[in-house]
Amino acid sequence: MKKITTVALLMVSFLAFAQQKSKIQSKHFSTNNKTVTVYTTADGTDLRLTKTDNLQFTDLKQPLETQLCVFVNPSKTFQTFLGIGGAITDASAEVFAKLTKENQKEFLEAYYDKEKGIGYSIIRTNIHSCDFSSGSYTYVDEGDAALKSFNIEHDKEFKIPLIKKAIAAAGGKATLYVTPWSPPAFMKDTKNMLRGGRLLPEFYQSWANYYVKFINSYQKEGIPVWGLTIQNEPMARQTWESCIYTAEEERDFLKNYLGPTLKKAGLGDKKITVWDHNRDLLAQRASTILDDPEANKYVWGIGFHWYENWSGGDSMFENVGKVHEMYPDKNLMFTEGCVEKFDFKKLQLWANGERYGESMIHDFNNGTVGWTDWNILLDENGGPNHVGNFCFSPIHGNTKTGELIYTPSYYFIGHFSKFIGKSAKRISSVSSQSYLMTTSFLNQDGKAITVVMNKTDKKLKYNLCIGTKTTEIYILPHAIQTLVY
Repeated sequence: MKKITTVALLMVSFLAFAQQKSKIQSKHFSTNNKTVTVYTTADGTDLRLTKTDNLQFTDLKQPLETQLCVFVNPSKTFQTFLGIGGAITDASAEVFAKLTKENQKEFLEAYYDKEKGIGYSIIRTNIHSCDFSSGSYTYVDEGDAALKSFNIEHDKEFKIPLIKKAIAAAGGKATLYVTPWSPPAFMKDTKNMLRGGRLLPEFYQSWANYYVKFINSYQKEGIPVWGLTIQNEPMARQTWESCIYTAEEERDFLKNYLGPTLKKAGLGDKKITVWDHNRDLLAQRASTILDDPEANKYVWGIGFHWYENWSGGDSMFENVGKVHEMYPDKNLMFTEGCVEKFDFKKLQLWANGERYGESMIHDFNNGTVGWTDWNILLDENGGPNHVGNFCFSPIHGNTKTGELIYTPSYYFIGHFSKFIGKSAKRISSVSSQSYLMTTSFLNQDGKAITVVMNKTDKKLKYNLCIGTKTTEIYILPHAIQTLVY
């Protein structure tokens, strides 16, 4: 009897192993019977996220050095994709309110609908005023450290209605995180929300309570808050709302005040992102905060912007990868980027779109899980902005003509956001020559997404290679393509 039981158990174990092995094998990516659908956006053409080809795979045993290739290996997986989106600021909401009902509908579909638009799923918004507000404001009366006067009535006119419509347009689900540009003036050593200054230690607890009040107020309005960043650009003394934190100050505020306060308030599940500034000091800020175990335990991720080239140097894309190497258990999130110094004559400047494509490819290849553009909408002047810091956005609303203006940046972002699904895994994607840039993801439905960008002046022929299978593709000069297969 014992022998029979042992045999039976072995049989059950064998069958279970065989089924498990079968499931693993069934997930293996195959090019069999797959068609490669090509979507293209190209300078000097009418192609804008346009379906341009349906191609089949053929054999290619050994590529030659003379052949331009993009090698994709779906078995090598990396970070899990969170999403792509943009910021709903006061400026965006005020411009949106001036659009016609028809254009409001078009605008919401253009950003948040996966079929009709480009499928945004991330929203960032400001905690009281920032530069892209019509004026400075807070949610409390001046001097009210107890926050008894706290209310978000200001946001109910423009910003909250747009956030609700955006979430609805995104299918009822969106990853929303919130960011302050400055504490109220009375909490700072300069007694001014603008031009830098520091949070006074005696107001650390009051300021931590402020985040709780804000999150609870928004959630009471039916807007789920997924997470927050501690401070926008904590090393920049801007002419607009700004506040300086050294790495040690941000670390100590987080571990001694903000983290424990959120946890005590039942908001310990909110994802906290530190830094929220440029790639230049990314490694130093991450090391200072994350090497402290008490601060580390509250951190979901490290946020970064793309403005480090203010010094005249190049973008420091590799810094993102270095931080990912040091702290692979933490998430990297691009939290802000825009093309600065608005000029109406440059609304269709192709280089603006290419800046997005280049940054997104590098950032994803360096371990970034989510990517957040700055304002989703601005007017024909690149505002409103109460300190004249006018910028570009992917879509502009001309408040004089009522026209929606789609810029190249919108289409470049769409080559990623429209096709890469939430929880997709980044997979290995390598170009054989420097003419092409590429990144790839594997969606949960089994479809692979490869983005290829050509910044040269030449029309190029390349091979998309998966193992010993390939398909030959042409890409126009200054073009970006998404391959779905």
